[in-house]
Amino acid sequence: MSDITQQRFTLADLQRILLEAAGADEAADLDGDILDTTFAGLGYESLALLETGGCIEREYGIALDDDTLTDALTPRELIHTVNERLAAARVA
Repeated sequence: MSDITQQRFTLADLQRILLEAAGADEAADLDGDILDTTFAGLGYESLALLETGGCIEREYGIALDDDTLTDALTPRELIHTVNERLAAARVA
C-alpha cells in the first residue's frame, strides 16, 4: 500500500493500472489525450473497470464500490473520484 499522506492519483497512474489490470485494446491509444474519452471508446467495458478498481484499491488503500467504477465514464471522472477518496483518507 502506498503512503497516502502525499499521494495523488494521476492519468499516468491510471494508464499503468489499466494496462496491468485489463490490458489494452489494440485500437486504443492510452498515450493520447484520453482524459475525456469514454472508457467504452477506449475499449474498456465494466469488467475491465472493476479489475482496474480492485488494483487501485489494493495499491492506494482506498475503497471504490462497483457503482463508483461503472458511473465514472471517463478517465477524468475516475481520477477525480480516486483523488477525493485519497483526500478523505488523509483526514480520517
